[in-house]
Amino acid sequence: MGFLDALKTVFREKYATFSGRASRSEYWWSYLGLFVASMSLQIVGFVGAIILGSINETLALVPLLIMIAGIFALLIPTLAVNVRRLHDTGKSGWMLIIVLIPCIGFILWLVWMIEDGQAHVNAYGPVPNNLME
Repeated sequence: MGFLDALKTVFREKYATFSGRASRSEYWWSYLGLFVASMSLQIVGFVGAIILGSINETLALVPLLIMIAGIFALLIPTLAVNVRRLHDTGKSGWMLIIVLIPCIGFILWLVWMIEDGQAHVNAYGPVPNNLME
């Protein structure tokens, strides 16, 4: 699955779908897209706040509120694709909570996201084929 296919899958077809499985390519391409979108929102929000803040302090809140709303909108597909990726490795989506454990949780999460998915049908569905429908 390529970059644009992954973004189309995550944002259009499976925006808030927590069931099923996501392949490594779908996960990592969408992660890159979500990271770029989040960083863009932050840059535009802070630069806009600085520029508008020099004109009027109240106007500085507008780009910051837009930035916060955009980041919250990205939170749902981020969680959904993380859960589907965990399903691909045979783990419950609730295992995502492990990232709350300092240091060790992040390392375990990273290892789970990097490892191969199960090559057979598991409790969460068939093997993802990475073909656009």
